[in-house]
Amino acid sequence: MNDRCLHRRHAAGFTLIELMIVVAIIAILAAIAMPIYSNYVTRSKLTDAQNGLSATRVLMEQYYQDNRQYPSTSNSANCGASMPVSQYFSYTCSATTTTYKITASGSSPSTINFQFTIDQANNRGTSYAGSWYTTPTTTCWVTAPGVCQ
Repeated sequence: MNDRCLHRRHAAGFTLIELMIVVAIIAILAAIAMPIYSNYVTRSKLTDAQNGLSATRVLMEQYYQDNRQYPSTSNSANCGASMPVSQYFSYTCSATTTTYKITASGSSPSTINFQFTIDQANNRGTSYAGSWYTTPTTTCWVTAPGVCQ
């Protein structure tokens, strides 16, 4: 008999089921990783508002130390201090000679629902319309889901 006919040839490569298992594993890992990554990206953008508000507050307090009053101006967009420039937030300010409130409102798709505030007494506030952080607070800045500073 012919020995060549009795032995099967083994093909090199992967079977279809092996490839499907690998694709399924990659899909599961991606489904877990993407929301976590998205959360980190959003958190990194929130620091932009918090840094901008803190820097503007310093400018307002320096003005107060020099003039014994805050700059009250008809231009409510800047309160007499230069507002930070950000691609993720827009800043507004309202002030009298004794008080001010600076607001950073989200202006990019990932920050649109966030609004941070700070006033002359360093009272910080966060408001958010969405599911990223469900408990609105008026006493601190939210930095991550469940984390408040």
